[in-house]
Amino acid sequence: MSLVRVHNFSVSLDGFGTGAGQTFEAPFGHADQRLMEWAFKTRTFRKMGLPGKTAGSRGVDEAFASRWAAGVGAEIMGRNKFGPQRGPWADTEWEGWWGAEPPFHTPVLVLTHHPRPMLEMAGGTTFHFLDADPVSALSRARELAGNRDVRIGGGVTTLRQFLAADLIDLMHLVLVPILLGRGERLWDGLEGLEERFDIEATPSPSGVVHLIFVRRPE
Repeated sequence: MSLVRVHNFSVSLDGFGTGAGQTFEAPFGHADQRLMEWAFKTRTFRKMGLPGKTAGSRGVDEAFASRWAAGVGAEIMGRNKFGPQRGPWADTEWEGWWGAEPPFHTPVLVLTHHPRPMLEMAGGTTFHFLDADPVSALSRARELAGNRDVRIGGGVTTLRQFLAADLIDLMHLVLVPILLGRGERLWDGLEGLEERFDIEATPSPSGVVHLIFVRRPE
């Protein structure tokens, strides 16, 4: 069976995966870009159109960042990752943070209590808006992915739900040396999670630590 994977998901030292007060201008809330600065400097993220004076780094951070797409046939994300709106869709013209050609190039399931018609974008990305629990969403994602893996893209609430349902096979977290103090905490309600996984840590010269969680055989 295909794997369920997480890649490049950053958390602060105090466990927050995003800051408080998400807006259109601040997708990560008061955390601003601090959680993702390590990634924005890599070659993989520069290829996604991020500004910079170089083509991007090729070191430890790039080695981890570049694994996010290989073998992935579909992504599942929460509505807050797709955009800053809440409740019924007031602006159906909103097509996500990524412009006319998002970097996914696969079907993407957006979990929301307010479904809307499928949105087809350039480059092969199609957004499907689905009101479903993690098990049902994963079943649908696997249908769309064929024999390839499914990536859980976040945000924090979505990843926490899939961890709570014990649906994650491989998870790459990036521990960023900042303290946010408020926002959305990843670890709430997940006591004992480490017992399910073998965990490896790789420090980077950039100051972050890459944590790889691999599900232990049953």
